[in-house]
Amino acid sequence: MAANDTKTPFDFSEHQHIRYNPLKGEWVLVSPHRMKRPWKGQVEKAPEQNIPRNDPKNPLCPGATRAHGDVNPDYQSTFLFENDFPALLQEGAPTPGPSEHHLLKCAPAVGTCQVMCFHPWSDVTLPLMSLEEIRVVIDKWAELITDFGAKYKWVQIFENKGAVMGCSNPHPHCQMWASNFMPNEPRMKEVHQREYLKEHGTPLLLDYVKLEAEKKERIVVENKTWIAVVPYWATWPYETMLLPRRHVLRLPDLTDEERNDLADITKHLLIKYDNLFETNFPYSMGWHGAPTGEDMGKDNSHWQLHALYFPPLLRSATVKKFMVGYEMLALAQRDLTAEQAAEKLRALPDVHYKLKDKPVNNSDQ
Repeated sequence: MAANDTKTPFDFSEHQHIRYNPLKGEWVLVSPHRMKRPWKGQVEKAPEQNIPRNDPKNPLCPGATRAHGDVNPDYQSTFLFENDFPALLQEGAPTPGPSEHHLLKCAPAVGTCQVMCFHPWSDVTLPLMSLEEIRVVIDKWAELITDFGAKYKWVQIFENKGAVMGCSNPHPHCQMWASNFMPNEPRMKEVHQREYLKEHGTPLLLDYVKLEAEKKERIVVENKTWIAVVPYWATWPYETMLLPRRHVLRLPDLTDEERNDLADITKHLLIKYDNLFETNFPYSMGWHGAPTGEDMGKDNSHWQLHALYFPPLLRSATVKKFMVGYEMLALAQRDLTAEQAAEKLRALPDVHYKLKDKPVNNSDQ
């Protein structure tokens, strides 16, 4: 029987369907009925809980010696240094000549890779830091966009949290890779956001913010100037998107109030993540905004600043979602709907599970 011949009413939370991602021009297959199947696949090792506050052998700690012999200062806040094993070099590397065939294209890649520690202690993460400490991190992110964006076309700030996401150092930190080229993900968003503005006269993600604020079906956390949602087209089980309510191109454009509210909503979103399975919730996150470098002076009104969180966990702290087979060869697929994921996250406590039996410090929550 053809799908459109059935007499059963369609239910987003029960029946398979595909959803369109207008930012990338891609589709995702949603199969909510698969959540009923028993899991007999790989179970991850439970994350380490007893992390020492300062480990001289951890190369990100204050006073530690890194791979090439550099000694970290006794830093008390954020700390930025050039990656000891960078994927991009600023200078000194040979560049390729003309491509030998139109099917074998190659081009020069120039850039820099930086590591930024959020805090001197290894046993804290962003949701356990104070709002003032998170605000310092946000200001530093904006500074990186300003400083490296003056030279490079794209500045990618990202955080890999947890061993399951390939993070080799249990210390709160992120990375910044700046390049003379626009990477694939933002390049797709450049095209589709520009086309949307041309067709509709308003930025795509600004329209999306207004739509989600009205429907309230996929909102996880919100405040006066920011909104955090599980996107309608989310791929990862508990993927979220963090968006300012007004039109903002880049992190440095945020007002003082927006930066304070960003610290607040970041803390509350990440507390909910940790509370979901009462674990140090792993994810990869990153910021996307208008391109920089030579594009700073151009019209980038089609862009809207946003952050993306991609957590791999699906059923528990030790069972993750794998992107293999069909996902790699055909189409991304998810079991939990965006609405179901948002409802689960939204209903979680706003107090971190590690602090639920301790007095609440209002300045930190």
